[in-house]
Amino acid sequence: MQLAARDDFELFGLEPRYRLDRAELDARWKRLAAQVHPDRHLGQGAAAQAQAMQWALRVNEAYRRLRDPLQRGAYLCEQRGAPIQAESNTHMCMAFLGEQMAWREALDEADEEAAIDQLQALVKRRQHGLFDTVARELDDADGSPQRAAQAVRSLMFVARFLQDIERRRDALFPL
Repeated sequence: MQLAARDDFELFGLEPRYRLDRAELDARWKRLAAQVHPDRHLGQGAAAQAQAMQWALRVNEAYRRLRDPLQRGAYLCEQRGAPIQAESNTHMCMAFLGEQMAWREALDEADEEAAIDQLQALVKRRQHGLFDTVARELDDADGSPQRAAQAVRSLMFVARFLQDIERRRDALFPL
């Protein structure tokens, strides 16, 4: 059991890469979770029970981080010396700032569901492109963790903006 692992990838016995096989991650999580489940340690005393609970929390926390592409990207950037620092580093390239402004304007003007759907599709395409950038910058030999960190910060904005789109949709077209 790799519970004393240095990082989430080692805990799951995976190479530290952005591109993961989700089915493999899920299968490894199920095996690890079964090994450390506190019920397996009943009757071994309070200390063993408490340690099993800590292990279970560690395994579940690592699994949540690795299965989420945004969290996984941020985690790898941090590991590779390019912390995201989302609260203090809000620098974005001018082109992306321009995109944000255009999206915000389009959302404010959208009053039909088709316009909202079109904007959402546009933003999701951009999101997929940013995820591809993160994968390339973190996994390819000539990649840059700093460029990956910039893409992750952009993805954080995109995730919030997609929520804004849903709020606008709900406000205009309540169920």
